Amino acid sequence: MLSLYILIWPVISAVVLFIIVRAFFKDMAEAKREDHDII
Repeated sequence: MLSLYILIWPVISAVVLFIIVRAFFKDMAEAKREDHDII
């Protein structure tokens, strides 16, 4: 059971990172389209 827990963490981290990066690029594209800075 512990080995499954250790093996699943990289998958969870990768999914969270993918969601964050996807949201960032979506916001960046929207800001570019509206001619605004992202910050």
